[in-house]
Amino acid sequence: MPPFKDEQIIIIAPGSEATLAQLGLPESFTPARIRVRSRMFPAEKAGEWEPYKVRRKQDAASAISADALAANTDGEDTKSTIDDDVVYEEDRVSEEGAVWPIQDGKIVNWPCFFALVTHVYNTMNPPFHTPILLLTQPAWTPREHEKLTQFFFEKFKTPAFSLVDTALATSWAYGVHTATIVDVGKDKADVTAVSEFIPHSQGRVVALSGCGGEALTSGLLAKLRSKGFTRDMCEQLKKNPICEILPVGTSPPGTDGAVDGGTITNPAAAASTGALGSGPAAAAALGNAPRGPGEDTEVGDEALGDENEGVLDVASIVAGGKMSEYLAKKEKEKQEKVVTKKKGSEAYATQAKPVRLQNSKREKATFMYEDHFLLDTLKSMNLGSKGLAEAQASLDEGPSKRAQDDAADAEPGSAIEPNGSGLPGSSGGRSGPIRREIEVGTERFQAASGGILDKIADAVHRTISSVDEVNKRSELWDSLIICGNGSRVRGFKDALLALLQSKYMISPSSATIFTSEIPSNISTPAGTGANTPQPQLGPHGGSSQVNPLLLAATTAQNPHLMPPGSNPLMPGMSSHNAHSSHGQTPTSIKLLKPPEYFPEWKDVGFDESAFLGAQVAAKVIFVVEQAQSRGYMTRPDYNDQGPTGIHDYSL
Repeated sequence: MPPFKDEQIIIIAPGSEATLAQLGLPESFTPARIRVRSRMFPAEKAGEWEPYKVRRKQDAASAISADALAANTDGEDTKSTIDDDVVYEEDRVSEEGAVWPIQDGKIVNWPCFFALVTHVYNTMNPPFHTPILLLTQPAWTPREHEKLTQFFFEKFKTPAFSLVDTALATSWAYGVHTATIVDVGKDKADVTAVSEFIPHSQGRVVALSGCGGEALTSGLLAKLRSKGFTRDMCEQLKKNPICEILPVGTSPPGTDGAVDGGTITNPAAAASTGALGSGPAAAAALGNAPRGPGEDTEVGDEALGDENEGVLDVASIVAGGKMSEYLAKKEKEKQEKVVTKKKGSEAYATQAKPVRLQNSKREKATFMYEDHFLLDTLKSMNLGSKGLAEAQASLDEGPSKRAQDDAADAEPGSAIEPNGSGLPGSSGGRSGPIRREIEVGTERFQAASGGILDKIADAVHRTISSVDEVNKRSELWDSLIICGNGSRVRGFKDALLALLQSKYMISPSSATIFTSEIPSNISTPAGTGANTPQPQLGPHGGSSQVNPLLLAATTAQNPHLMPPGSNPLMPGMSSHNAHSSHGQTPTSIKLLKPPEYFPEWKDVGFDESAFLGAQVAAKVIFVVEQAQSRGYMTRPDYNDQGPTGIHDYSL
């Protein structure tokens, strides 16, 4: 077989939320070049699938013309075609009617899954003679591996095919042979102990439900639903830096001696002036109200009236025909804000720079929410290009609006031009979601309050404790790898590590708490509570008569304290499991440090490290060790052995 080249290799990594793929191995491994949502849409013809939602556009004749459609070829969010005066719209954002073939790491819809893989393969448009490496989820069974092998060989006519376990690929990415992989996905978490590049199937926790990113979103929704938050709001909040998971034992701001999100360092100043401490910095922070809406803020709560119950439902206002009143109110607020800024600019310039508290010390924070539903509502109202642009510009509170407000500070007259050039999209072409600034309190720290971290921590302990090689357990505890897009939430990894340490780690000195009693002639006090020394067991004599039961109990968990062959209960017998660490309970738990020789991955993080490991594995088995490696199945092997032969080749 002719040798494979780097640019010929295909890597596909299917996931519950996103599928990653890449054609060719770059000189320096990079994150996946192709990323698609792991969902498909049923086509009009039964049995066929589409990668995006295709629907008939309502009232198309009044909203868009054929000439505009023909000119719109620059890759907008939607594409449309005309067939017999009926306009069809391809919506690349909508999830309505989507079918997700992978749930909880398991393939639940095979036709849809095969259509997804085919779409990814066609997107890469590979040349002939391209080997394929597929990353497999731990929940996939050997029978499913055979089914995948048959599909890839017969559908794509690949000359070579390989399956690599995601946990094993992660260990390749970190360059270690022994590690505990905690992969947190969309709906589940997988915990795998890898020893000498071999995943342990015994004790492996596969598809632990309710421990993924969706569980974190549900946790936020449970706390914020009463304040008007939707699931989409909570999903975007989860991905924002202001959402943070605090380590175990850390109190949210506003409790346990925290005032306004900060720690009191000067109680006298706090009681008299409200300042957290003393000094110019603390004094400068007084009187600087946070940005609203809400009580005790710059904007105040009077502008929104009775509607300010939690998050303002702008979509219902627009849909209810009150858009004109709402836009007029927003314009008035903007003008009042400009005047307020002008009056206070000189006084503000003389003040010292306000103290910026850390996110974990602030009771309230804001994030920018992209309101796709509101944009869809505006589109359905047939406002026309100009009217839609004006409505979007008035409702949007993103960076463009802030730049507009800054310009209005210098030229106040420019802010009152409803159709002026300062409005984004006033020329008729603004696209994209409408951004709204949403305020949230300490609920943003409670995404994992439903016991998610406890379930994962218990799974880690159960997995490592199931490893038969007792001498490997300490190394597994010291080589934790927490990855997966579900762990991207700020503070997730540190909080999980702190919980593991608090629940399962003992102090190194705790393993030798009885050591001082061993050479003594006085035994341990009896369990009755009596302090009278008890008679010694076993033969008397010698300078140090040690209680053999106490010695056995101590050295059973600390064999390094007992020289080989000195067991008083079993003379002359040494344990083959003797090791220098605590067997059942760890004395050290650490996160493994990510590799430093992949600069492209440092910027995006190593949450998708399995894809990095897949590139390393593909380089080794397809290129470096092609002649000697049995890491992939060739076309002749498939013809001779059939799909069942993949078990002799996959890693």
